[in-house]
Amino acid sequence: MRSIKNITAGLLLGAALTACQNTAPDAAKDAASKAAASQAKQSKASTKASGFDKTLANAKTRVDARLGSSLDIPTPLNPGGGYTHETHKANGFLLYDIGQLYKLTGDKKYAEFAAQAMMDYADVYPSWGLHPAAKEQSPGRMFWQNLNESMWLLNVAQSYDAIKDTLTDEQREKIETDLLRNMADFLSVGAPETFNKVHNHGTWATAAVGLTGYAIGDDEYVEQALLGLDKSGEAGFLKQMDVLFSPDGYYNEGPYYHRFALKPFVIFGQAVQKNNPERNIWEKRDGILKKATYSLVHQAYGGLFFPINDSIKEKGIRTDELLNAVAIVYDLTGDTGLLSIAEEQDTFVLTPESRKLAADLAAGKATPFEYASMRLGDGQNGDQGALDILKASNDPNGLAVVVKNTSQGLGHGHFDKMGLLVYDAGHEILLDYGAARFLNIEAKYGGHYLPENNTYAKQTVAHNALVVDETSHFNGDVDVGNANWPTVGEFVNEDGLKMTSAEIDTAYDDVRLGRTVAMIEDAAFDSPIIIDLMEAHADGSHSYDLPFFYKGHLIETNFELQANPRVRRPLGRTNGYQYLWKTAEAEPVDGMSQITWLLDKKFYSVTSAVPPDTQVVFTEVGATDPNFNLLPETGFMLRAQTDDGVSFLSVIEPHGDYNPTLEYTIGSHSAVKSVRHFENGGDEYIHIETKDGQRIGLGISGEVDKDMAHTIDADGTEVTWTGPYKLFHSEKHKQAEN
Repeated sequence: MRSIKNITAGLLLGAALTACQNTAPDAAKDAASKAAASQAKQSKASTKASGFDKTLANAKTRVDARLGSSLDIPTPLNPGGGYTHETHKANGFLLYDIGQLYKLTGDKKYAEFAAQAMMDYADVYPSWGLHPAAKEQSPGRMFWQNLNESMWLLNVAQSYDAIKDTLTDEQREKIETDLLRNMADFLSVGAPETFNKVHNHGTWATAAVGLTGYAIGDDEYVEQALLGLDKSGEAGFLKQMDVLFSPDGYYNEGPYYHRFALKPFVIFGQAVQKNNPERNIWEKRDGILKKATYSLVHQAYGGLFFPINDSIKEKGIRTDELLNAVAIVYDLTGDTGLLSIAEEQDTFVLTPESRKLAADLAAGKATPFEYASMRLGDGQNGDQGALDILKASNDPNGLAVVVKNTSQGLGHGHFDKMGLLVYDAGHEILLDYGAARFLNIEAKYGGHYLPENNTYAKQTVAHNALVVDETSHFNGDVDVGNANWPTVGEFVNEDGLKMTSAEIDTAYDDVRLGRTVAMIEDAAFDSPIIIDLMEAHADGSHSYDLPFFYKGHLIETNFELQANPRVRRPLGRTNGYQYLWKTAEAEPVDGMSQITWLLDKKFYSVTSAVPPDTQVVFTEVGATDPNFNLLPETGFMLRAQTDDGVSFLSVIEPHGDYNPTLEYTIGSHSAVKSVRHFENGGDEYIHIETKDGQRIGLGISGEVDKDMAHTIDADGTEVTWTGPYKLFHSEKHKQAEN
């Protein structure tokens, strides 16, 4: 196995849009066609343009129906998802909407309604002690945890700021003293362990208290929010901006919590810019809050965020947090690519920035958002691994690969260093489990993370990552995981070749893991293919399991399956293995495993070169799960026992077309005949042969010297190249280029 040298840092962008040209011979017809296309675009944009007006009209209808009645303000009782929790949460959103309606329309009936509701809350909030269902850490009063209290205050502080000039002195005194200050004190000096914490809970708390300070004109709250309770700068909002994001805008806990934390960052950031422009908040750390917004958009596929770490898979770009962020950043930058994201979001929020966004979308100003292959460095200085994204094109629903070479991600992190996700045609192809949780469904474990989140979803075997000796990375210890991360190697972003590599020697004692993933375009294949080289270097006997969890229906294998159709047993007893049914097993033929499945009219094959005596084990999630908490996902794993490390080389291949309506099937078989892996010291050569005789090769080396020559004997054929890597195209590809 080669070792990685000269770590490449930073964000590498380079994907170019391919322009489509109209080649119709009739110039008049060509002009008419272009005019029609332009008119269609304008018409579509105009339809979307009414989105903000519709949002405004719907808010008016919803709020007007409540005018003249008082809010239901129940005494706190239920945890997340229960009646009192959901009622107070809804009231917070309603108060925000009312304040925005007053700001946008100037109609005082909204200010009067908001004032009365806040007075009603001020009557009861001082009498509430800690919530009866309080969480053991950072409990709330209105809610079971003070995180929800911060979220509520962030909304209500903005509403108060909008209507305060309409209030009497008596109203202002009561609301500020009994509600806003009371809650701000509870969240700050009353909960220093959260307020001073560099964490998403701390972000919400500092933003809420800081917004309250601006709303009521109290600089002490603002300074504490920005700099921490002692105003030293070692905690607080500004410290969180410094620590929680990498220089590329990647958020330490992954995209799900990135999305969650982004709203307080951009909302409070906007308030800081308005009230203290001398702080130049939007340019802090080279515009980190703007970078964070772009970074999050890039961490989505099919409108949903990459489900790494604790992630609810249904969350995506239409969430309220990113609606606000896209509108604010568009207002700051005027980047018309963000209008395409707004069009995909197809939802607007009640802010002047969102109104401007809708107007420009209506005017047809949108340009394509430039999705691209990139490396998002992790850690405060960008040197704690990276999230690597490989994309075949600018198409947001095209072939994409995510390699999780990041750091642990704190308590919400999962033990899956160098895990792999694959997307294509708008679908998750090789999938990550995400989090085991039914969010805010009180009937399912109170809406908490399920126990299986720790015992299965976080464990390495639940991901497409190599497991050694049936034990999770870092032995499942979060503290050890947080102290270690992969070393990333070359990141390549060229026409025809996208590639990333990383290695880590701390996930297991005396075992070094390495993974190289490449996306290749070659005329021998109808679609780009993915090369996945997973290696472990170790002395002594170990077992190695490389799982692949896939979505779709099994179609074909190159071996005979030994299934267990009547009796199933769990694959193991601990570290997540206890939740996997062993559904079948097989022995690869001549050191090669080939598995094909069908998903939504397209076929996918994984062809792997494996060591002698490797087994292929098919699994289904759901064993040892009497309460049916886990989703029944299917997978297979390559399983080997060796004395000197292991190498699993796989080609992941999208192919074919299945049309049940027109009743035709094209290309249902894999085009790959064989895959082989050759090594010579730190140099490696990957050889792929297709069934029609085409040959593709990839030479890679740990040496980064661009002038260094490398040679490998591939079964009697000498393969040479110069530099750290080289793609050897097929003859068919060379002919197509000529």
